[in-house]
Amino acid sequence: MGKLIIPAGVREDGKVALIGPATRIKPEIVEGLVRLYEEYPDEMPGSELIVYPSVLDENACGSYAASLAQRVADFTDAWSREDIDLVICARGGYGCVHMLDYLDPEFIAAHPKWLVGFSDVSALHALLYKSGVASIHGGMAKQLVLDTDSGFGGYRKAFKKLLESSCPSLEYRVEAHPYNRPGIGRGVLLGGNLAVLNGLGGTPYDLMAESLHQDVILFIEDVSEPIYAVERMLYRLHLQGVLKAAKGILVGQFTDWKPDRNHEAMYDMIHARFEEWNVCCPVAFDFPVGHNDRNVPLVEGLEVSISISRDGVIVS
Repeated sequence: MGKLIIPAGVREDGKVALIGPATRIKPEIVEGLVRLYEEYPDEMPGSELIVYPSVLDENACGSYAASLAQRVADFTDAWSREDIDLVICARGGYGCVHMLDYLDPEFIAAHPKWLVGFSDVSALHALLYKSGVASIHGGMAKQLVLDTDSGFGGYRKAFKKLLESSCPSLEYRVEAHPYNRPGIGRGVLLGGNLAVLNGLGGTPYDLMAESLHQDVILFIEDVSEPIYAVERMLYRLHLQGVLKAAKGILVGQFTDWKPDRNHEAMYDMIHARFEEWNVCCPVAFDFPVGHNDRNVPLVEGLEVSISISRDGVIVS
């Protein structure tokens, strides 16, 4: 892959597309986002929100927001339009992986713009990175409407600042965690939902394996996965050599799990495995990314530095 394309900042008169690439979304959330653009335009990037048919498709297919054909068509149309600077995924769930066979990396690279989402959208982030385009792992419609506060100010403020910059950068300072491994690392920031990215292992969209080929800072998060399932995914990354090759690891929020007969807590298990496998790069636990209010926007593919000490964690 050549030099990564960083999309231009969202223009004041640039339009914003809302698409439904995965699971259905509640209409009231979409209505709330539409109201934000109508009543509080200064808080939002761009000038106008275009809600694509896949978002509230009357012919929604099972749990999916729309048929695969409609989801692909909406993505393709939004991505090709020169007046659209930003594509927001309405929500995650499941379904983005269906689209990978139908989206051409050359087409993606020919029309670079920002894509925003997390959770199941990690599959699309993998597609964009393999196409040579940076993207933003961050909150979607619900997070924008609720304006969740992750400890870095309201989400909309961070969202707008990052997207409107002609040269995006990150700067997060996070409290120390007892399981942190101190150190300094630098590399390309890549990651997302562990289960989704694990499912892409061994495919052309194997985002985590990038650490085998270049300096990478990995970040991971997940929701509703049993502790043993997360351990199994980490074993694959360990056996693949991904964890030892990483220049740093940000362990994000793992939510809605339950203790089991082997482990009392998710972080206890992850820490124990990292110790057993002698993962020697800097590691930060409890990083604010995941399926809760602590979900700061991160740029997939951006070169960053991490510094972990007793005083805390700095990502810049």
